[in-house]
Amino acid sequence: MEIKAWNLVLFSCLLLSLLASPSSAQTCVSQTFPDNKQYVNCTDLRALSSYLHWTYHQSNGTVEMAFRHTGTTSSRWSAWGINPSGPSMVGTQALVAFVNSSGVTQAFTTSIDSLFPTLQPTDLSFQVPSLSATFENDEMTIFGVLRIPENMLSTSQVWQEGPVSNDQLQPHTTDGANLQSRGSINFLTGQSAGASSDSRTRRRNVHGVLNTVSWGILMPLGAITARYMKVFKSADPAWFYLHVACQSSAYVVGVAGWATGIKLGSDSPGITHNPHRTIGIILFCFGTLQVFALLLRPNKNHKYRLYWNIYHHSIGYSVIILSIVNIFEGFDILNPEDKWERIYIGILIFLGAVATLLEAFTWYVVIRRKRTNKHPLAMNGANGHGQGV
Repeated sequence: MEIKAWNLVLFSCLLLSLLASPSSAQTCVSQTFPDNKQYVNCTDLRALSSYLHWTYHQSNGTVEMAFRHTGTTSSRWSAWGINPSGPSMVGTQALVAFVNSSGVTQAFTTSIDSLFPTLQPTDLSFQVPSLSATFENDEMTIFGVLRIPENMLSTSQVWQEGPVSNDQLQPHTTDGANLQSRGSINFLTGQSAGASSDSRTRRRNVHGVLNTVSWGILMPLGAITARYMKVFKSADPAWFYLHVACQSSAYVVGVAGWATGIKLGSDSPGITHNPHRTIGIILFCFGTLQVFALLLRPNKNHKYRLYWNIYHHSIGYSVIILSIVNIFEGFDILNPEDKWERIYIGILIFLGAVATLLEAFTWYVVIRRKRTNKHPLAMNGANGHGQGV
């Protein structure tokens, strides 16, 4: 079981590398603009179906750019900006566009100075000689010319979208793709990195993979080992050590994932996922209680053993149920490709099928054993001794 546990840890590392690796396909190269406008560089931004095109004119220190947000509607605003202080909302120098109640597309600049900005027109820390926007075919495109100082040519970029109500720009959501819409940009070299290369996103992926493998796979596997192996007398006490090895591995890896989540929360002021956070704290407490329960485990014939069993099984199954619920909460927050959620669902179906088959088989073994114990001499004749024919 220890080998299986380490195999699952290695699987988590592979899964993480796949989650973190950006796609090499570039959709932006096939996009076109009015009047056959061309840009030297472009990049597919990882989140919110967005793309950035730009040309840096070194002669006059300007960046000519176009930010395109696809799959949106006229009732939503779109924004893109740069932030020299890091890939976060506060400090972003943003370009914003929306369609007003008259059907006219408006574009303006705004400096984000708080976690709850009003998104009103303000000047930026650099000049914007030209700014416009178009909305057609469910695509919002912001065109701009930015006069950026040299110390901001390599900087962080942030992009967002949110609802519009009565010409008022409303706050965007704080989960899923809206949390992944950040990265870096180098206007001079043409290098760009979306949220997939952001260190915070990598930590989110680490958090998700560690918790999925530990709480969501190793914990149920350890429970299956204990429930069905101990039925067989020949497996005693091997089943116990396998159970402890599996659950201990799950707890160690799970605590690492839990600690990563706590760190992510402390690094994200103003962003809360209360159900996911609360369940995670409960899981950590329950898991720790199970570790202490192992140290306080009474002997089989002890008068308190029955109560210990009830406590141990209740907490254990609660951990498994809450773990699965919280993992799906995490999928909704992290918003990875659909295939990763389908893979986990497939693993759960496999574990459930194995548990169902073992449940039926162990009941068969137990019933047969009871019948054998009830009539131990039935095959030896009426007087309990073998009869010759």
